[in-house]
Amino acid sequence: MLYEKYIRVLHIDLTKQKILIEQREDLHAYLGGVGVASKLLEEHIRPELDPLDPEQPIILSIGAASSVYPVITKTVAMFYSPLTSELGESYAGGRLALTMLLAGYDAIVIHGKAPKPSYITINCNNIEFKDARALWGMMSDEAGRVIREKEPGGGKRSILRIGPAGENQVSFASVCVDTYRHFGRLGLGAVFGSKNLKAMTIIGDRSIPIKNFKAYFKVYQEIYDKVTDTEIMSKYHDAGTAINVLPLNEMGALPTRNLSQNRFEQVEDISGEAFVTRNLVRKMACTGCPVGCIHIGQFRREFDKGHDYESVSVGYDYELIFALGSYLGIRSSDEILQLIEKVEELGLDAMSAGVVLGWATEALANGLVTEADTLLPLAFGSTENYLKAIEYLAAQANDFYKNLAKGVAKASEIYGGQDYAMHFAGNEMPGYHTGYGTLLGTTVGARHSHLCNGGYSVDQSLKEFSKEKAVEAIFEEERERCMLNALTICLFARKVYDRKTILAALNALDYPITDAELTAIADRIYKTKLRIKKQLGFDLKAVRLPKRFFETPGLWGKLDEQTAYDMIRMYDEKLGAYCQIVDPLL
Repeated sequence: MLYEKYIRVLHIDLTKQKILIEQREDLHAYLGGVGVASKLLEEHIRPELDPLDPEQPIILSIGAASSVYPVITKTVAMFYSPLTSELGESYAGGRLALTMLLAGYDAIVIHGKAPKPSYITINCNNIEFKDARALWGMMSDEAGRVIREKEPGGGKRSILRIGPAGENQVSFASVCVDTYRHFGRLGLGAVFGSKNLKAMTIIGDRSIPIKNFKAYFKVYQEIYDKVTDTEIMSKYHDAGTAINVLPLNEMGALPTRNLSQNRFEQVEDISGEAFVTRNLVRKMACTGCPVGCIHIGQFRREFDKGHDYESVSVGYDYELIFALGSYLGIRSSDEILQLIEKVEELGLDAMSAGVVLGWATEALANGLVTEADTLLPLAFGSTENYLKAIEYLAAQANDFYKNLAKGVAKASEIYGGQDYAMHFAGNEMPGYHTGYGTLLGTTVGARHSHLCNGGYSVDQSLKEFSKEKAVEAIFEEERERCMLNALTICLFARKVYDRKTILAALNALDYPITDAELTAIADRIYKTKLRIKKQLGFDLKAVRLPKRFFETPGLWGKLDEQTAYDMIRMYDEKLGAYCQIVDPLL
């Protein structure tokens, strides 16, 4: 808690419908966010049980300065991933971090399974378990609307909920947070569904006075000026991350048609510039952020004959444009928005949904599956058929879609086509085919995400390729991001929050800390994650990358398979030595 030497943890037992509140002084050494969440996951995870067993925990945690300074807006969720069967880690913005802070909780641990579909309301120390049978089966946005109307209250409020995909335990189901934010990757929605947990609503109304306001405001103003008056974050406000579509296409690094191509011939029609011109209607921000990087686009949809139309608003960004655009050969911004809306109302992770459908399209074309499996003729560029296929996927309409709902790695084990089932250790690929940095970074990342260490940026920044330099850069970035995520800083602002700024921000809140201690915290968190992965049986040496990564050229041309595996081996050896170093505090 702010100004305290302990972490306040709310435990919720869905089976017994009981709660427990702890004040954990020992967790203070993990700073907050992913640090606290990792340690709590290590304590409560049950490796011997299935990831969707009711005994598996869900951990939500905020940082030591959440919502107190600009762009410290994220909440981390950690869990046993049903997609990869190892570490699950996801982040969401919106109002959630602020409401947890104002409700008085640094972390929430959810155990057990409700006896019937339920939702939880948290209003400071008043926690209630409520019947959600009437909400079960509702789309994500509709469930949110009903809860907003049913649960009025003062203070700040955040609503988390799942759609039908989570209820049906699709292994990459998401959790919608407020309106346009999500815990997207690795299947938290399925874990909610396995617990009969449709939703959570958190209301916070505490007031937290700043003790040394003069010192605090000086640091706050410096950070605010860097965020708003420099070029560091301007691109996120202007056209948003969608502005990356054209440059990545020009580099030959835009995954297209299940990565059978590295450029999209109709890229101008799905570029960030196209969305700005044709669709952008509004920009929004997470609570506590002055940037406004959430870009809302509109498309028009006919709902009755006789030219009766409605305007539908949908959030978009680069990753969604890649996964539901170029990757599926979709040729217009309007069509991409239609696919995004379908994915979000059903409660699926957009990246995984796009990648599994890309594989399914090619598997059908190659005769590995038939139309009797896919239930319709999947073909690149066919928006209408993909819209229907997304519904089949969320509903697990037949055996094929049940297997596809387990992710592209497991589906390809059953039907074949593993050479073009594009994933990293079970997590579907992100939208970057830049080079060895992306391959190594996403493979070795604790959650197999491009955001673990930014390997794609290593590809673009190294002027001369060196295996040793790339391995070292990715290791250092992975470790540093553990510390940034302990503070739950939005990673868009990682260049704003350098070490000097972080130390000043924490010291102004009476959190005395040194640069060396920040490094120790980063190491403590990273090693905790590595212990969890080992406990769950993950072996970096056993990872195999799909052949297509080495067949389709990227930023630096075709990649050499042996070089990639050499780098993975080098990283694994580095981790072996790293984990032998003892933390003196622990």
